[in-house]
Amino acid sequence: MSLHSYTVKSENPENPEGLIIFLHGWGANCEDLTFLAPMLRLPNYWFEFPEAPFPHPQVPGGRAWYALETQEYEGIEESREKLIDWLNAIAQTTGIPPQRTILGGFSQGGAMTFDVGRTMGFAGLIVLSGYLHFKPEPQQTPLPPILMAHGKQDMVVPLGAAHQARDSFLKLGATVEYHEYNMGHEICPDILGLIQSFVIKTLPNNH
Repeated sequence: MSLHSYTVKSENPENPEGLIIFLHGWGANCEDLTFLAPMLRLPNYWFEFPEAPFPHPQVPGGRAWYALETQEYEGIEESREKLIDWLNAIAQTTGIPPQRTILGGFSQGGAMTFDVGRTMGFAGLIVLSGYLHFKPEPQQTPLPPILMAHGKQDMVVPLGAAHQARDSFLKLGATVEYHEYNMGHEICPDILGLIQSFVIKTLPNNH
């Protein structure tokens, strides 16, 4: 496997309802979002939390999907390639196809979710406190439904970046469910219910 990952198997690992993958943010690691697995109360889903390939320049034990010190986003091509390879491999490992998979991410992980997730045939995307590091263009394959949530007081990723991402995908015809909360750069408890509803709605129990 091209990336290290933290795995939380479903209570019924022989026949999980679907696969939920979350990408951590800049300076975090694969354990940062693992609290979501029990708190989402989706015991029949398999969760994966892959770790970004690069060490963070300032945070011991922290990882990065690409450099943010300059506008060049150094490392993004390598991360994109490794993440796509890993996503293809995890589908083989779990036996869960992209159509039964939701890809999500927080902050820089949300940016990677937009980037990689839009073309891989996933059932849905979840972007929390995320942004765009590219300009989405029209594509041949249909865009998956997207759930977005952002803090009105986010001092790390400005609210305008969320509006830009939302509007860019709406213009391309995507279904975007967008929510704002009185919070900073974080995941508030209300978002857990949003994610749970989105997963159940996007991956109905009909496979």
